[in-house]
Amino acid sequence: MPPPDKTLEIHTSPHIASGTSVDIIMRNVVLALLPACAFAIYLFGLTALLTLTAATLSCLVTEHLLCRARGGASTLGDWSVAVTGLLYGLTLPPGLPLWMVVTGGVIGVGVGKFLFGGLGYNAFNPALVGRAFLQAAFPVAMTTWYAPLGADRFTSLPSSTLTFPFASPVYDVVTGATPLAAMKFDGEVTAATELVMGLTSGSTGETGSLLILLGGAYLVARNMMNWRIPCAIFVTVFVISGIFYLVDPIAYPSPVFMLFAGGLMLGAVFMATDMVASPLTGLGCVLYGALIGALVVVIRLWGGLPEGVMYAILIANAVSPHIDGLIQPRVYGTRKPGAR
Repeated sequence: MPPPDKTLEIHTSPHIASGTSVDIIMRNVVLALLPACAFAIYLFGLTALLTLTAATLSCLVTEHLLCRARGGASTLGDWSVAVTGLLYGLTLPPGLPLWMVVTGGVIGVGVGKFLFGGLGYNAFNPALVGRAFLQAAFPVAMTTWYAPLGADRFTSLPSSTLTFPFASPVYDVVTGATPLAAMKFDGEVTAATELVMGLTSGSTGETGSLLILLGGAYLVARNMMNWRIPCAIFVTVFVISGIFYLVDPIAYPSPVFMLFAGGLMLGAVFMATDMVASPLTGLGCVLYGALIGALVVVIRLWGGLPEGVMYAILIANAVSPHIDGLIQPRVYGTRKPGAR
């Protein structure tokens, strides 16, 4: 009988593992996103289904090919790129030409993720990188909207969806403007009930606010999301917009409108909370969320575009490492600088 192994293995902390891995977290994020995806398909029909499918597949294929190109194993099994694809698809307007959808997915994963080193190294949210590219390259297509609950949404496709690559899309039965655009350019404020119920035009993921909140609550309950970030965003938007609304309720929209209009819910709950591109400390997450909330209000009220969530999050992603550098917790057993 061989002697027992008495080798002492020494590892760095932490010594207790929670058992939660990247693939488990990402699968739960996908699960939390499915209700919002289903609601988008219910509202916009086949075009939303094709948009979400093309967005997800383009991200999956791009990641797989890039992994193979650099001689490594495919990372599709960690589910992170599936999350990127779903989030990217939810930021796009229904009826966007599918070739544009695929192009943005390739840019989002290739530039926003792999250019920085892959999972765990991306400085910016890859889904928003893809959308930002489309916003700059195809501004008309990215600001053309279809009304929800069309009678033939499950039997026909908008003409723009299957546009041939690099051809000008043809739009039919488009709606006038999103609630944010109507507020900014026409001074019309959509009723809060319509916003909460999601019965408005907009991107595929803008309308399911309640389902997005439920998905976020599920992840918080599973300890897979930092609740401080979305809470800081919501509080900041509510307080700043509420102050302006109290000063002049005719010129400025109500804080409830600011919370439920546009992509704030989707951005705050599922994009700003990107574990790689957000701060690590509790206080840092609060400051990060407050920065996003303030930028959203500034861009919406005084910027040239009606929506500011995407740019607010990307700017905060760039600031995030500096927040971590400034908000350093005191090492246990040491004194604060200057203390006696």
